[in-house]
Amino acid sequence: MARTEQFTVEEVIAAVNRKLKTTVVMATHNMFQAESLPTRIALINDGRITEVGEPSEIFGKLSRNLASFAAVDNTFGGTATDTGSGTTLVDIGNGVRLEITAQRRGEIRVFISPQDIILSKAAVESSARNVLKGKIAAIADSGSLVKLTVDVGKAFIVQITKRSFVEMGLNLGAEVFIAFKASSVQMI
Repeated sequence: MARTEQFTVEEVIAAVNRKLKTTVVMATHNMFQAESLPTRIALINDGRITEVGEPSEIFGKLSRNLASFAAVDNTFGGTATDTGSGTTLVDIGNGVRLEITAQRRGEIRVFISPQDIILSKAAVESSARNVLKGKIAAIADSGSLVKLTVDVGKAFIVQITKRSFVEMGLNLGAEVFIAFKASSVQMI
């Protein structure tokens, strides 16, 4: 009996691009595809190209164009208050407050890249101003990367390598800590 292989759309597109050395143009609303597949991205809004760049450039610093286009992981609205010590606290609800470097007051929106969040099984003393305790609520295996949803009162998406996931012995319901610097929180 012959064995048949199944391929994902992403694998087929990558293979065509690699083997035929040809440019592939693809339109998608799938943020995972947009982050992992192309070497260049063009954001289109109302029929006009609004941004062009490498995936790390486009997704690394969230722009208003990207935020208005997609439901981007780790984007929260909240109320900002000055700490008096050069940072701002943003209450995003459910008892979760984030410290950020931007100096603002009132209603704002913030974004934290899943790649900027450190995951640990115990609280780690560091320079990170934001350390939150939570539980793993969902796990999505994406090949060499694993995306975890960590519920700390709000759901945060954290991206780690599959190797880290296995070595840490993580599973659903596991208690973990997430940490990120105040400078990793971008205001949008």
